Amino acid sequence: MAKAATQTVTAASFTGFTPRLFAFFDGLAENQDRDWFQANRDAYEKDVREPLGALVEALAFAFAAHDIPLTGDAKRSLFRIHRDIRFSKDKRPYKTNASAVLSRDGTKPAKGVLYFHIGGPQRDVFMAMGFYGPEPAELAAIRRAIAARPDRWAAMQAALGEASLSLDGHGALSRIPKGFEAHAGEPIADALKLRNFLVSRHLETERLYEGSLVDDIVAFAQGGLPLLTFGWGALAG
Repeated sequence: MAKAATQTVTAASFTGFTPRLFAFFDGLAENQDRDWFQANRDAYEKDVREPLGALVEALAFAFAAHDIPLTGDAKRSLFRIHRDIRFSKDKRPYKTNASAVLSRDGTKPAKGVLYFHIGGPQRDVFMAMGFYGPEPAELAAIRRAIAARPDRWAAMQAALGEASLSLDGHGALSRIPKGFEAHAGEPIADALKLRNFLVSRHLETERLYEGSLVDDIVAFAQGGLPLLTFGWGALAG
């Protein structure tokens, strides 16, 4: 019964983006100035921010119905379109993409999240899930959990594989980290070299224009949940 109710809420709250989303970003890429943005703010609100907020809230309902412990809302989950240029040589003031995050407590700084991204020069549409840029103590805690329970780590990886997901090795260390040298050559050695613990999936642009985009993200979240569960357990000690 809960599932049917969730589908009703989803259909009512998110019906999809439109191609105007990319028309706005194309214009913004060519007009990186405040006057143009202010003149086109209504298009940003209507074609970018409002549907993205509706997507986040539809996902929060759907995740609750599927026992996925992630949530968010249109107010807290969306990232600002303004770039932080204080310490950057690139002084363009606006991003040409939109993104949002869902987490256990609905806040962006939470550990272990689902991230959704639209836009950029290649008009990327992708979602990622896991632990990005953990603090040194958090990274050490996850590594200790892997070393202490390699069987549990292997089971988690197998569960990801069943969902056609695999950990992203980008940015991994070339050598086993200090303190874990005894595990060199073991099956977990590559996992211990990771600096981020992430899975991701790209979507076709056309999926943005369908309300059933929610179903795609729910399926991805279900597949990636074992990674979050492992990481949360490690951080909790």
